[in-house]
Amino acid sequence: MGGKWWAPAGFAAAALVLAACGSSSSGSTGSASSSAPSAASSAASGTTLKITTFNGKKVLTNAQGMAVYWFAPDTSAKSNCNQTCLKYWPIVPGPATAGTGVTGTLGVITTNGVKQATYDGHPLYTYVADTSPGQVKGNGLNASGGLWWVMTPSGAKVAAAASSSSGSSSSSGGSSSAGSSSGGSSGGYGY
Repeated sequence: MGGKWWAPAGFAAAALVLAACGSSSSGSTGSASSSAPSAASSAASGTTLKITTFNGKKVLTNAQGMAVYWFAPDTSAKSNCNQTCLKYWPIVPGPATAGTGVTGTLGVITTNGVKQATYDGHPLYTYVADTSPGQVKGNGLNASGGLWWVMTPSGAKVAAAASSSSGSSSSSGGSSSAGSSSGGSSGGYGY
């Protein structure tokens, strides 16, 4: 009974994130210089990307083991994550170096004056709700005008928790556009 409050709290947190990410900033350059560099400062010395296995699925991670995501509305030349969105989905600073298992093409685009790493043409991000390695709470999340997917070596989408017809083991983490509150502490995967 003590865990029943997690579902409403999770929905409230997801609603807050979606409301914040859904608002649009028409690109005031004053805030661009303050939030984008802070996203880059965590890995200012360079970004190494590697392939890590989370719950049996191979995903792209940064050197700290944090999952790396791509945003469906992005193009190979442009990030479509606005200033508010970038507060929740910090860019992976570029240029990136290929670490263990990385076979895709690494590149760089410029987002709000900051170099952002790309993998096989997808601009890369991390997710602030992933607080430790092994978490993929942003996988399959519909926020900021599109779907977010954890990056795999092939770029294939990994089924989100809500895509699964079976319930997940514990209840924290996973969010989706379908409104499911299931998901393990690793979030995102549908098993």
